[in-house]
Amino acid sequence: MIEGMHFNNYSELTDTELQSLASQGDRTAENELAIRYLRLVRICSRPYFLAGGDSEDLIQEGMMGLLSAIREYDSQLGSTFKSYAELCVKRRLLSAVKSASRLKHAFLNDGVSLEEILSEESRNLAACSVEAFSRSPEEQVLARETKKDFVLTFSRYLSRFEIQVLELYLDGLSYSEIADSCGKEQKSVDNAVQRIRNKLARYLNLGDFS
Repeated sequence: MIEGMHFNNYSELTDTELQSLASQGDRTAENELAIRYLRLVRICSRPYFLAGGDSEDLIQEGMMGLLSAIREYDSQLGSTFKSYAELCVKRRLLSAVKSASRLKHAFLNDGVSLEEILSEESRNLAACSVEAFSRSPEEQVLARETKKDFVLTFSRYLSRFEIQVLELYLDGLSYSEIADSCGKEQKSVDNAVQRIRNKLARYLNLGDFS
């Protein structure tokens, strides 16, 4: 349908059309699709950052997963490109977590995500023993809870401003965007994110999510 055709305005093309062009070697289409899904990569990687990972490293790994999705997606499989891309990004992040576990990132050793922490099973296990996080990383990462559920559970440990920052941060907004939304300086947002990370690590280590 679009094979061999040239487009001046790639932003008007659908995800599937862009992916089709990218699979034919059109780098402009590939770049347009990568930019379109950058926020998805941020959203998928941010729970791991809050849990102790390195933000830039995780973003890079997530982008590699996105590029794999762009180059390998097959619309005939029945899933949307967005669903496939999200899966590829999460798998790439999980692979990075596994690699980190062989190094020194102790907190990421079991691939703990914010989504996983809030599952009913995880909360019950966390109150029992260190074996709470002995499930496979795949099971932990794929255990899904909504952002609303997490914020509701964790909000008792946060200030009103920290809750506001957390919600926007998990939505994939940049520090500058969060600062504009909250009417604060970027430094205040950065400080709030660091406080959230510290509180999350402290309460997770104590198993205090019962």
